[in-house]
Amino acid sequence: MKIALAQLNYTIGDIEGNSSKMIDAIRRAKDEKADLVLFAEQAVSGTPAFDLLRKTTFLELCEDALERIASHCDTIAAIVGSPVLTAEGTISAAVVMEEGRVQHCIGKKRITARREMGFLTSGEGVRSVTIKGHKCVVVVGDDMRFETDYDHSAELVISINARKYYKGGMTYRLETLRHAAFAEGKEIVLVNQVGGSTEIVYDGTSGVVNRRGELVLLMKSFEEDFRIYDTEAEHTPLEIPKQVSRTYMVYEAACCGLRDFFFKNGYRKACIGLSGGIDSAVVACIAVEALGRENVRALLMPSPFTTEASVEDARMLARRLGIAYDVIPISDIYAKVLEAMDPVIGGIEFDFTEENIQTRIRTMLLMALQNKTGYMLLNSSNKSENALGLCTLYGDTAGAFSPTGDIYKSEMYDVARYINRIHDNVIPENILTKEPSSELHIGQKDSDILPPYEVVDAILYRMIEESQHREEIINAGFDSEVVEKIHAMIMRNEKKRYQFPPVLRLSSCAFGHERLMPLTNKYGD
Repeated sequence: MKIALAQLNYTIGDIEGNSSKMIDAIRRAKDEKADLVLFAEQAVSGTPAFDLLRKTTFLELCEDALERIASHCDTIAAIVGSPVLTAEGTISAAVVMEEGRVQHCIGKKRITARREMGFLTSGEGVRSVTIKGHKCVVVVGDDMRFETDYDHSAELVISINARKYYKGGMTYRLETLRHAAFAEGKEIVLVNQVGGSTEIVYDGTSGVVNRRGELVLLMKSFEEDFRIYDTEAEHTPLEIPKQVSRTYMVYEAACCGLRDFFFKNGYRKACIGLSGGIDSAVVACIAVEALGRENVRALLMPSPFTTEASVEDARMLARRLGIAYDVIPISDIYAKVLEAMDPVIGGIEFDFTEENIQTRIRTMLLMALQNKTGYMLLNSSNKSENALGLCTLYGDTAGAFSPTGDIYKSEMYDVARYINRIHDNVIPENILTKEPSSELHIGQKDSDILPPYEVVDAILYRMIEESQHREEIINAGFDSEVVEKIHAMIMRNEKKRYQFPPVLRLSSCAFGHERLMPLTNKYGD
């Protein structure tokens, strides 16, 4: 059987556009003499659709689209992912089409993603069906991990999926497929979603694993792709390309997520505050890659405490990237604000209050640029600072979108070095080598209150991604005072994370989604 794998980028709620894409792919599959064409889970609706899955009118439109798509499946069969309304509720289904109509509807049994809980109900799970005379096991989403009691008479397993990208996720997915294929002695064909959907990015990377657990087809990551797989042909096992490093995947995911967030929402231009630091440098580079240099604009806003070296580093980066920029010193504005507030807070020792005024002034200027010219403000936070609360509400936490807020500080340096390798050292070396500082007062450095970020991030990773208790981390050799301090900072700053812009989810445990703490709680006191 010749199977077409159509890895397409869908938009949530664009049922007409998504359906047209699939019909075009069906026509192409027919031209290439395929017997069956496969589309990803919830391809008709786009995902995650959240409360749209509770709207009867929305689900009826999806049902109409399925009938329209099926009408094109006269000489070819198709499996299309779509939400389907049943007597028990909305299921995520694999809809099998053949002979111009819907033949089967197989609902996902395991609802494991938090973004689907409460919006989808469980279906019957794995089912064996005959398609074009071939017996196939059809699996939807996470049922692949849990449902392994397959029909032994089936020829192959077809899995349609909507698995989001996260660091290390591709390796885990491929290992799961290899193990399942070898254990069941069957070929597994998987088609995954691709593209950005607000805070989520789907990597695609669809493929085929043979009955020996060997990878024999691997599709592109973060791009649309279309491939034909012939089950009767000989296929040479593939090696995963060596360039597919974790940092490469993080960078590609960030670019894809930012690009689709902008284009799917009708935005075209982005602005950013360039400080001369690592975070804004990485975000600027990602924005240029995703949107084009002609659509990115920067403001350099030195305060009384900004060093001339930082201003020059920011200028150099902007020139190398070829983006428009303006320098707007904020010293006079800052002085006026302090003067105006003197009757209220004058005479109290300089502290974080005055420091935060600087970043709020910068945000005010950037938002003025956004409102007047349509350059949407990009947030340039990182996960370490977000975790510890080293950020200012209504200041550097602001923005329309944060492409790097789920990347640890030490990883930002890895991404920066990768960018310099592929783009001829566009980020000035001084940005990579100078000690991290927000320059909120004279001589201020992040190391004044924290150990090196390599240590901080190792502790944060254990606390957040691995959910380790403080005792476990201390027993692993980390300083107890540092561990307790970091834990206290995390717990104390949940209120800030509740007010963040959309943060692109690039890890297995992102704030506000996989990790959501009650805003009011006394745990850990």
